Amino acid sequence: MNLRSIVQEDTTKAGRVFDLFVQFLIVLSLVDFSIETLPDLSEEKRFYLKIVETFIVAIFTIEYILRVITSAKKREFIFSFYGIVDLAAILPFYLSTGIDLRSVRIFRLFKLFRLFKILRYSKALNRMKEAFVSVKEELVLFILSTLFLVYIASVGIYYCENKAQPEIYSSVFHSMWWSIVTLTTVGYGDSYPITTLGKVFSSMVMFLGIGLVAVPSGLIASALTKTLNKD
Repeated sequence: MNLRSIVQEDTTKAGRVFDLFVQFLIVLSLVDFSIETLPDLSEEKRFYLKIVETFIVAIFTIEYILRVITSAKKREFIFSFYGIVDLAAILPFYLSTGIDLRSVRIFRLFKLFRLFKILRYSKALNRMKEAFVSVKEELVLFILSTLFLVYIASVGIYYCENKAQPEIYSSVFHSMWWSIVTLTTVGYGDSYPITTLGKVFSSMVMFLGIGLVAVPSGLIASALTKTLNKD
């Protein structure tokens, strides 16, 4: 048994134990981060949370180094999705240590990248990733079409409602919020048409919105079925 079989593979008992240990630390780090946000925590509790954070980051750092060392193609791993996620999970700790600047607090948000680390250990999620990759060209085309529809809907509702509600639909850009909410079928109701033409146009956009939700779902479901059949 070599180091690569433990770090990179889960076919051995040691490899599975290593994976489970890292998964446990990922969950623990997210719990630790969430507890940190509680108000009125005593300094003693914050001290213990910091110890846990330091221990977790130390293990993650060792894990990252081991993955780089045991990778057959080190450069490809470093710039891969998982390589970037593993680095993003530990980098904020080192960037913020010893620096008392308010702006550095933004790096705390990148702790959420640790959640993505757990994707590595889920076969179901990996199959989902493969499904997304297999239909990426169709999804890109769908996203571009969606942006086009959002713009067309914004222009349409602007011309329909601008005179009746100039404070809400004052420009095409102001109308985009209505377009996004309507096309995604969310319908917050904070802005809605009051003219007859606006209502007719909105009805058309709503029907388009139903199809907008169905298309990517169908693409991903089909791709996921093909991925499952491969297994």
